Amino acid sequence: MTAGRPTDARTPASTEAARRVLDLLAADAPAEDIAAQPARSRADGATPADLAWIEETTGVALTVRRVLDQYRRREAELVALYDTAGDLARLRDLDAVLRAIVRRARTLLGSDVAYLTLNDPVARDTFMRVTEGSVSAAFQQLRLGMGEGLGGLVAQTARPYASTDYRTDRRYRHTGTIDDGVAEEGLRGILGVPLRLGEEVIGVLFAADRTPREFTPDAIALLASLADHAAVAIDSARRLDETRSALARLEAANATARAHGEALHQASDAHDRLSQLVLRGAGTDEVAAEIAALLGGGVAVHDADGSELARIGTPPVAPSAASLAASHTEGRAVRADGVWTCAVLAGSEPLGSIVLTGRGELSEADRRLLERSALVTAMLLLIRRSVAETEDRVRGELLDDLLAGPASSAHWDTGSLALRARRLGLDLARPHAVAVLDCEPAARSRLAAEATRVVRGLGGLAGTRHGRTVLLVPTDRPGLLAHGLAADLARILGTPVTVGTAGPGTGPDHHAALHAEALRCLTALHALGRTGEGADIADLGFIGVLLGDRADVGSYVERVLGPVLAYDTERGTELVRTLHAYYDQGASLSRAKDALHVHVNTVVQRLDRVAQLLGPDWNTPASALEIHLALRLHRLTTARP
Repeated sequence: MTAGRPTDARTPASTEAARRVLDLLAADAPAEDIAAQPARSRADGATPADLAWIEETTGVALTVRRVLDQYRRREAELVALYDTAGDLARLRDLDAVLRAIVRRARTLLGSDVAYLTLNDPVARDTFMRVTEGSVSAAFQQLRLGMGEGLGGLVAQTARPYASTDYRTDRRYRHTGTIDDGVAEEGLRGILGVPLRLGEEVIGVLFAADRTPREFTPDAIALLASLADHAAVAIDSARRLDETRSALARLEAANATARAHGEALHQASDAHDRLSQLVLRGAGTDEVAAEIAALLGGGVAVHDADGSELARIGTPPVAPSAASLAASHTEGRAVRADGVWTCAVLAGSEPLGSIVLTGRGELSEADRRLLERSALVTAMLLLIRRSVAETEDRVRGELLDDLLAGPASSAHWDTGSLALRARRLGLDLARPHAVAVLDCEPAARSRLAAEATRVVRGLGGLAGTRHGRTVLLVPTDRPGLLAHGLAADLARILGTPVTVGTAGPGTGPDHHAALHAEALRCLTALHALGRTGEGADIADLGFIGVLLGDRADVGSYVERVLGPVLAYDTERGTELVRTLHAYYDQGASLSRAKDALHVHVNTVVQRLDRVAQLLGPDWNTPASALEIHLALRLHRLTTARP
């Protein structure tokens, strides 16, 4: 700068140069044009002070340009993902779904070729299923052995892999067949991500260029998202049907919004604001507060069970059953008793509801906004459910390890298991019971889902083992747990649920044995014609004594004969001796009185007292068997050496 000029003064030339930078930014000029401005000013003879200011202005403009580019790219990816979901909603068969996924992968990543392989568990390889942009017949018929090439390695390890130039990349096991097919197609840069169904890898989704290409983490994450779409489509037609229905509703709403023009523009902006909240990881409280601010009323959000998730600006309020049913049926917000109710749906599946208070009649735009809010809330609840399912999967893996027991591995570590349990909020040092659940085959998937929901509230673990739903629940009363689970789950599912339990046990070492005992209890319930009941080994009487690993003979005798033993002890009577004689003499009164050396009326009176103590059905065949066995066990345990 020149002497005497203030440090923040700018010459007309520097001001003009800065204006050129801003004009280029506003005109969406290439970054190279913006970056060239300091050199241009330097050539024009700018002073060092002005040049520093111009360089700083240019740097800020380039930063803004990069941010804008990132937003545009993210917007394009989100639009493309929504379009992908729309494609899936319109397609009706697996081939069409897979073709749509591959076509979208090619579009989103801007690749020359995209393709998808599926694993063949019989041949132990992975084969080409769908291609997009491929011109080589040999490439389209490739089969990759597990661990061979980039795709075989992805299929084997369940991890994404990328190669900037596969031809020269020695990290992968090259084979003549694979290299010939890749060479004929002319591929260089290749990215592959696994298709997962739970822990199982069923195939690989690829994007590839015919020139070397460095795949960014964003590209890998984007392709992985598409791979998840493909896996879900293969995994469950039911989920696909639900997705189709939900996306059809979304497309119908978007079509209506476009028809209404500017009146719905405000609703669209509000929808974007809510969506941004969800994408930033906001909770139901923040979403409810935003809905209340947009609509100028009080808002309450409930889940499918009617539990309140969030409430802003209103006293406690719940949707009426009639209003919720009407909103579900019509797919629109309805007004009744001075409040607006909108069902939160994913396709036809109810996820919850939104209640709006403090508003009279809503304009069409506000009504649409409430309905759009329900869609965004559905997205939030689905995300939460996905997180919960992930947590359930982790909890299920812990349960599998606990039930496998020390015999499953030489490296079985109780300390590690206890640490994993503490991270999930479980204290394995507390008494726990194991429950094995069963119902008719058609309802077993629902049973597993409902049992998982129930056990989450009990602070336990849920999983599936050998086709049965298994729970690990903190309790010292396994019988009571079994009765409650059988009754509650039968009411929810509308079909009998049989529950066998065992316990309590403490520490990871005991859970495998408890599981085996609970499974035997469940089998016994079916064999005894007690399907639809819940019980533990103790509830099975003498059968429980036979089946249990930890038979407590004293407790069994006390449960069967306790009142009679107590009566003899308190009164000095001989009811137990009379029962011994009665059963030893084949339930004959006359032979029993001879054995006891008493009158037959005395025997009758004593047995009447037994009936008062044990109940009028004490001498039925089933009860008599229990009493006779208990008498023999009592004699054995009290006999003197």
